[in-house]
Amino acid sequence: MLRHALKEWAVICKLLAEGRQTILLRKGGIAEAGGAFRLEHDTFWLYPTYVHQQREGVRPDLLPVLNAAQQGQPRTSVVQFTHLATAPFAFQVDRVEQLMGLQDLHGWSDETVHSRFAYRRPGLFVIPVRVYCAAKTYELPETGEYAGCKSWVKLATELSTDNATPVLDDATVARVVERLNRSLRSA
Repeated sequence: MLRHALKEWAVICKLLAEGRQTILLRKGGIAEAGGAFRLEHDTFWLYPTYVHQQREGVRPDLLPVLNAAQQGQPRTSVVQFTHLATAPFAFQVDRVEQLMGLQDLHGWSDETVHSRFAYRRPGLFVIPVRVYCAAKTYELPETGEYAGCKSWVKLATELSTDNATPVLDDATVARVVERLNRSLRSA
């Protein structure tokens, strides 16, 4: 059973669900303490959002995924939870050059990486995630408590994670983590 969710663009959630993205890049929401992101939970539901999601925000080759995510948007005031993730740690990156070699691991455009990196104070968090497909889709009413520019949401009810299946195999996830360890810890 799991009650916490991380809000993320719907297109990014779709890329994670398809195994085409293996990391999250985070700056932090306006509603978060000091505007800084913190990895508050190591296991969480992916909460697809459509706010702030824009065509220019993703790489041009991923525009069909963005279109599919927008077409799959549920009816107003409902959130669908289909995938959950685990995140063992987060890297805090203080040089944008460190991010430029990771384009194949995420869906943001280079312009989005640069603008998010430079917003307020320079830096981003890189979070390797292991994504799991839930055994069923959960629909919850979107409440006012979930609204706003915040990363983390405590859901009104716990959702079962029983029989969730990993999107990617252990070896693939291990390679991503090892790559991040080499490129970000040594930099």
